[in-house]
Amino acid sequence: METAIRRPNWLSRLNAVWAPPAVLDFWLSRLNPLWSWGHARARVIELHPEADGVTTLVLRPNRHFRGFRPGQHVTVGVEIDGVRYTRSYSASDMPRADGRIRITVKTVEGGKVGAFLQTIPVGSVLSLGQAFGELCVPDEPAPCLMLAAGSGITPLLSLVNAQAAAGFRRPVRLAYWARTRAQLVQAEALRAFASRHPNFKVHFMLTGEASQAADELEGRIEPRHLTTLLSGDEQAHVLACGSYGFVERVREVLGDRCLSFRAEAFSPPPRVIDASDQGHVRVTLLKSGQTLDIPRNKSLLEALEEQGVKPRHGCRMGICNTCACGKSSGATRHLHDRSVQHEPTQALRLCIQAAQSDLSLEL
Repeated sequence: METAIRRPNWLSRLNAVWAPPAVLDFWLSRLNPLWSWGHARARVIELHPEADGVTTLVLRPNRHFRGFRPGQHVTVGVEIDGVRYTRSYSASDMPRADGRIRITVKTVEGGKVGAFLQTIPVGSVLSLGQAFGELCVPDEPAPCLMLAAGSGITPLLSLVNAQAAAGFRRPVRLAYWARTRAQLVQAEALRAFASRHPNFKVHFMLTGEASQAADELEGRIEPRHLTTLLSGDEQAHVLACGSYGFVERVREVLGDRCLSFRAEAFSPPPRVIDASDQGHVRVTLLKSGQTLDIPRNKSLLEALEEQGVKPRHGCRMGICNTCACGKSSGATRHLHDRSVQHEPTQALRLCIQAAQSDLSLEL
């Protein structure tokens, strides 16, 4: 998915002449950390521990945040020890009338941001990107099968809440994989939905413990699970979210049982690099005037960071578009499918493109 970069309007150009937005933002933030000329920010107003190493943050955005749809993600920016980090998180609830947004954050081994957000003081202010993502429940009334593994549950929680608010007008089944019960997020809330709505069923799939409850099964996804999730030759619209390996395994197991298949992975597919990707090219950064020699076998984001250039970035998987920038000339290669792009673009994603020739970038 490529998204065009928003161009400044005449008012922002005029403002930039007498007071650059960065200067305005600095002084506005001295009065109130939420205030900004044009950037979305959000205050942390509640923290809710959900499971082992998992916490939900309730955020109240400022007026620049344009809202979100169930299943979408936002990029959160936070400063830790003087260094600014950005990460993408899924909204874990549907949009509410109060405008608040909930994100559910898991601690991962070696991860700074997730660990920091587990205990961030209430009242802290985070930078917030605009919502992005295309995961949604199809309009057709056929059954919908949702499959989540680990942190992949968060966008599906948002979608389940939206289906619940609509009264589960179609059959919805959720299968949720975790290693242990202590890692399950909002299990009791999901069970409560299942007890009230005959059209909703939930199955907790444990990979590190034996099943005990009637709604629990054991093991990683296998064809045998389909007999529980889909009856007979039934087909369904399928939504899957988890690691890249989980999503690909789901695709393999389901085969032709899908009326449609929509998936999002929170880990990238393996990068394809071969011997032809050796050598260096020259990259010109048009805004700063820098000229750099960078290797052809690394993403532009990695290569620029090694040279001390720190472009804005988010997910590092080509999903959030935070690192998108303009390319006025040169050829780049997509690191996942090895396709080569020669045309100028305003939406080159630095994290999944590598240089193939000399380049001019709008950085």
